[in-house]
Amino acid sequence: MVILDVRERGEFAAEHISESICCPLSEFDLIAPGILKNMKDSEVVIMCRSGNRAKMAMNELKKFDVGQHKFSVYEGGLIQWKNEGKSIKGVGSVFPIMRQVQIVASSMIFLAFLASRFFAHDFVYLALFVGFGLALAGYTGFCPMVFILQKMPWNNKKINECSTTSKPSCCG
Repeated sequence: MVILDVRERGEFAAEHISESICCPLSEFDLIAPGILKNMKDSEVVIMCRSGNRAKMAMNELKKFDVGQHKFSVYEGGLIQWKNEGKSIKGVGSVFPIMRQVQIVASSMIFLAFLASRFFAHDFVYLALFVGFGLALAGYTGFCPMVFILQKMPWNNKKINECSTTSKPSCCG
């Protein structure tokens, strides 16, 4: 049995099942065909945090010729895996970077609204700037806030699976 983890690389580095293969859903179309081609006649279990992204990945598999594999989704994902008392590797979970972006952006917009209402109307431009940044990220896939948040201390744990000798397990 092969476990294909479709969470993002940061989530995988924070905690993952030993011997699982990281194939982020955001890169699934690029990475999955190569991984699957190198596994002949295998039972492949698709895993994510709760099971939702794994179901999306299962739908993506319909694009590929996957007759040589038996696929299943691990219902409940890594949350269920840990609840069953099974072991994991890593340094512990962190908020995924996109959740951090959502928290920071929404907080900045909310505070800009309050500041423009009670202090100076010019604070509305901060909300406009953040909204523009989110639209830019949506249209281009480039989000400057991600690069800023990645430099924060809570996102710089000492472990980085992609830079160790276990590169195939997290980088395809």
